[in-house]
Amino acid sequence: MLKKSIALLLILIAVYWSFSALLPQRISDNSTPKTKFSTERALVHLKKISEHPHFVGSENHAVVKDYLVSELKKMGLEVQIQEGNTLTDWGTFVKPVNILARLQGTDNSKALMLLSHYDSNPHSSYGASDAGSGVVTILEGLRAFLAENKKPKNDLIILFTDAEELGLNGASLFVNDHPWAKDVGLVLNFEARGSGGPSYMLIETNGGNKKLVEGFIKANPDYPVANSLVYSIYKMLPNDTDLTRFREDGNIDGLNFAFIDDHFDYHTALDTYERLDRNTLEHQGSYLMPLLAYFSDANLNNLKSSEDYVYFNVPLFKIVSYPFSWILPMLLLAIAFFIALVFYGISKRTLDSKEMAKAFLPGIAAVAINGAVGYFGWKVLCAIYPQYGEMLHGFTYNGYAYIWAFSLFSMGVCMWLYAKVYKPENTASLAVPPLFVWLLLCAFLAFKLKGASFFIIPVYFGLISLFVLVRQKRPNIILLALLLFPVLTIMAPFVKMFPVGLGLKMLVASTLTVSLIFALCITVFGFSRYKTRWSYILFATSIVFLVLAHFKSGFADERPKPNSLVYVYDADKDAAVWATYDNILDHWTKAYLTDNPDEAAEFLNETFGSKYNTKFTFSKKTTIKPLKLDYIDRQKDTVIDGIRHIKLFISPQRQVHRMEFFADTTYRFLSFHLNGMEVRPPHGAQTAFSGRQHNKLFTYYVSPKVQHLEMEFSIPADQSTELLMYTASNDMLNNTLFDVPKRPKTMIPKPFVLNDAVIERKTIRIE
Repeated sequence: MLKKSIALLLILIAVYWSFSALLPQRISDNSTPKTKFSTERALVHLKKISEHPHFVGSENHAVVKDYLVSELKKMGLEVQIQEGNTLTDWGTFVKPVNILARLQGTDNSKALMLLSHYDSNPHSSYGASDAGSGVVTILEGLRAFLAENKKPKNDLIILFTDAEELGLNGASLFVNDHPWAKDVGLVLNFEARGSGGPSYMLIETNGGNKKLVEGFIKANPDYPVANSLVYSIYKMLPNDTDLTRFREDGNIDGLNFAFIDDHFDYHTALDTYERLDRNTLEHQGSYLMPLLAYFSDANLNNLKSSEDYVYFNVPLFKIVSYPFSWILPMLLLAIAFFIALVFYGISKRTLDSKEMAKAFLPGIAAVAINGAVGYFGWKVLCAIYPQYGEMLHGFTYNGYAYIWAFSLFSMGVCMWLYAKVYKPENTASLAVPPLFVWLLLCAFLAFKLKGASFFIIPVYFGLISLFVLVRQKRPNIILLALLLFPVLTIMAPFVKMFPVGLGLKMLVASTLTVSLIFALCITVFGFSRYKTRWSYILFATSIVFLVLAHFKSGFADERPKPNSLVYVYDADKDAAVWATYDNILDHWTKAYLTDNPDEAAEFLNETFGSKYNTKFTFSKKTTIKPLKLDYIDRQKDTVIDGIRHIKLFISPQRQVHRMEFFADTTYRFLSFHLNGMEVRPPHGAQTAFSGRQHNKLFTYYVSPKVQHLEMEFSIPADQSTELLMYTASNDMLNNTLFDVPKRPKTMIPKPFVLNDAVIERKTIRIE
């Protein structure tokens, strides 16, 4: 009994270790030596730059820019400002203002770039985590590096990009237009997609990752969190960072460092100085300092490789890696070892073919039940709690409680099912089917998702456990528990990572991962005669977490509801409406949309720039406010050789932040210029704006220096063209024409949509 208790304790220790080893547990304070990174010193900068939202076009955007310029100059660096018009693949036209500095190295070689962006997401985010944390990590890390009075071999380039949140415009401007871009050998980019948790390293490269992985390992950061599965998944997702522009436009390699916990804070008014996890900021610093020390002196001229590596982090050993070329041999060797063990066990009569066949049933049933619970369970919860749909992130404030609940329930299902085949003397037979299933999974991954091929490592330790069980009738259960450390320390973090990073719709990944982990743990749990009792305890505990989640399912001061309200004036119809993206109205929105709102007005069917393509849900007619309407002047309209040349001058008569244009996708624009910048056709297309979606032409984010917009384009002479224009300002709550009160503390502006806006809609007809 004592040994079984020790074995259980070891399993719990392994699970705890798998999470605690991911990031520092203490932060560096002001007493830290000047040559070392200090989180508290970095926080001084963060408090300054995150006092207010500072999105492009806002008053505080320029304040943050000036502060960063001043801090770089204090370090003795010569600062350069780069600005220019850009139109990126996201359809965002803006004039970003990049901040640059360069420290000369001793060799004439490639430069190391430290990268982050200083703009916050429009319009309510304070940008403390995204990406103020990255900016201050670089400021403090650079200060500590310079305090060593050591000249690096490679030049160091510091780039704080602008307009990352709008469409990676600042990065695009640098990579495509700045002469320093050709000097960059490697980029270290610091980002955030939440406000806490471990920071994951993600590689950006057009080729193989071998040399980047090798360099990262040689730099030897204290708390590396990286694996090739996340790298493979990241490449499949539509998410982009500034590094995407470096890779796609400049063929420049880089390493991303981004944290994702507390995803509900991402791009919201909750992204504040107070809510940033201090240990997370310490983690970012623990990456920067060794990487800066190593890569500032490393050869950055030849980081390209045609070979990929499998890699993963594990406590004690940090990063383990091996070439893709090892994947198939390791798989075949494991299969051979498995087959040999099975035949050996049968010959020794320690494996029973009937018991092995029966042991497939609980494993298959566990995967089926837990997979169904994970997939349909979240859908059921969303039906019970429709307010969850208001959180576009897909991760709710009580999301961690749901991860616990579903994971514990899945463990309970496994315990209950395996209790039905309980015979301690047949534990060896119970261990065979899980290994068979894991080998099938590894075979699938070896051909379809090579980055996850490190799943074979737990299998090898499982095979050793099977060898022990086959050889010994009474094996040491403590030894068997120790052999579970690889599967627990490598795999357990994925139970949390998938739903946090991809939304609670991915709870199915958690339940399936728990099922797979438990299956390998049967080498220990198979000896327990109390699995049924344990299953009931686990079921009860999962219910406790569901109850806790229920009590935090509503919105409160610390869990504010994201909501939305805009005022839209249709100049074509001379009509105005209040409109919202919300599915569930609250007392704040009902004051304008009433208890009986109408479906979204027909003219509100355009999809504005939104990460989730969110559309308006409800609207309500209202009185027309005396807005100062946009001034539109057709400065040129001529036909030459069957081609019509148009020049429009558009000048808003009020302070606006963005102008959005839509046109039927059948229209042909033979040429197009925006404020003098040519819009080039997409690769392989003959005309500008080919391959558009949602009828969208572009979104112009207005610069304080340039409020107007000049559009010059040519179309076939016989083409009747209509341009639908929306101009919007994010000042509804401060506009004296409106009497909209501030939200109560239980609410925040809904992110990812055009919100708190005063919008004018107008059609420009060219007939």
